[in-house]
Amino acid sequence: MRDSRAAFLPIVLERNEDGYLASVPGVSGAFAEGDSVEGALFNCVDVVKMIMAYRLERGESLDLNEVEIAPDTRLTLSMPVGVGAVLECHE
Repeated sequence: MRDSRAAFLPIVLERNEDGYLASVPGVSGAFAEGDSVEGALFNCVDVVKMIMAYRLERGESLDLNEVEIAPDTRLTLSMPVGVGAVLECHE
């Protein structure tokens, strides 16, 4: 198994003039924008992965809430999905 650990991070999502801004409190530089909720979240996760790789390369502590993932591990996640346009089409 390639990735045997996962980190659970709080992500703050805010609307801005260009769409959405996602950020991770406590992780310096961990923020990204996107045209949609999904885009901002995806971009922010990419940034966090780059920051984590950089810190690991330098031997720095990540200070993240990490869990071990075994082959039989099951994770349940909640994630916002923009369904407003779909619901409006059915009214």
